[in-house]
Amino acid sequence: MTSRPTMNGDHARRAQPYYSSSSSSASLKGCCCCLFLLFSFIALLILAVVLIVILAVKPKKPQFDLQQVGVQYVGISPNPATAAATSATVSLNIRLLFTAVNDNKVGIKYRESRFTVMYRGIPLGKGIVPGFYQPAHSVRQVETTVAVDRVNLLQADAADLLRDASVNDRVELRVLGDVGAKIRILGFTSPGVQVSVDCQIVISPRKQALTDKRCGFDGFSV
Repeated sequence: MTSRPTMNGDHARRAQPYYSSSSSSASLKGCCCCLFLLFSFIALLILAVVLIVILAVKPKKPQFDLQQVGVQYVGISPNPATAAATSATVSLNIRLLFTAVNDNKVGIKYRESRFTVMYRGIPLGKGIVPGFYQPAHSVRQVETTVAVDRVNLLQADAADLLRDASVNDRVELRVLGDVGAKIRILGFTSPGVQVSVDCQIVISPRKQALTDKRCGFDGFSV
């Protein structure tokens, strides 16, 4: 004799809950969406605070000027080793003194800067200013020495240099370099700001001294 399922058993089986994989996936997507919105809100909030601080501080570009040039030694002489062609040997030792001015309400962090001394577009030597931190509303002086040890110039450049040194007693040099800096605000560092230094200096080989200096700035870029 076959037994029939009772109505209570059928009702119990129908009352069992049914879980779908699609509902779990939708719940996970909703959770990820909430986290994304939360992180986006926090990022926008931080950005707004930084912008408000920047607008309040009103940061200015740094001022980096070649203040003094000390001529320690200048030696220019014909090169007898190549009598068939005009040539000259240059030895030079000069001290470059720079003045950094920070008019901002916050500090400035400078990275290592390199300056090149050139004669008529020909690099003679380089000077390096190590990186440093400058507090707000301060003036700081940094220096570097450019040493040129018996650099040979050939043909027309050597003839021009010999004439400038022996006849005119006036040798024009150019000092080029890029100064990189970053502004520190509440622990945040701004994008790099670069100032290009371009100075024309004139030295007297006979007096071993600087006779003229003209500096300009190409501007600054981020």
